[in-house]
Formats: sequence, structure tokens, C-alpha cells
Amino acid sequence: MIDELRDEKLIEKVGGRFQLSALIQKRLVYLNKGAASFVESDGSKSKLELVIQEIVEDKIYLDTSGNLCYRDGTSPEQSLPSSQEESFSFDSESGPAFSPEGD
Repeated sequence: MIDELRDEKLIEKVGGRFQLSALIQKRLVYLNKGAASFVESDGSKSKLELVIQEIVEDKIYLDTSGNLCYRDGTSPEQSLPSSQEESFSFDSESGPAFSPEGD
């Protein structure tokens, strides 16, 4: 599955190498925070492999503003477990920012 990262079709599909890298990074953040994957897995695949499969199967994409979007219409925040207590935002100039809910 990692070999797909070298596939020009995948790179063109998301708009270039930078967009592919950004999409992978943003989706990995949500998977690491407990969001469920949109693809079936028997537990043998890494999170990176799951993200690549999600891209190949058109489950996730970046909108024109560079925000992570899901094809099923839910937002990334909706995919997190309800016990999630911090919010995450990403600014392309200053990088990731974490803040406790309610701040």
C-alpha cells in the first residue's frame, strides 16, 4: 500500500505532492485521536496504510481551502469519540494548535 505514494495518478488525484502530504498528515491526526477508519481493516495495516486506502477509495479529500473533508458528509470533528476533550486546528503558516474545549 505504501507503494501507492509513488503513483503519479494518486499524486494527481489530490492535486500534487504537497496536497497529498497535507491530506495524509491531517487524517493521521484524527486517526491518532480515535476517529474510526472509513475502510475495512483486519488490524494488520498501519494507520498510514489506512489513510492511503481511504484516499485511493475516495473516502477523504482536501477542499479548496485545504481543510480535511469526508465524502460521507460528516466533519472530522464528528468522527472523534465523544470523550474527546481538546480541539485541534491547523494553520498552514503557524502549524498545529491544540486547545482544551471551552477556551
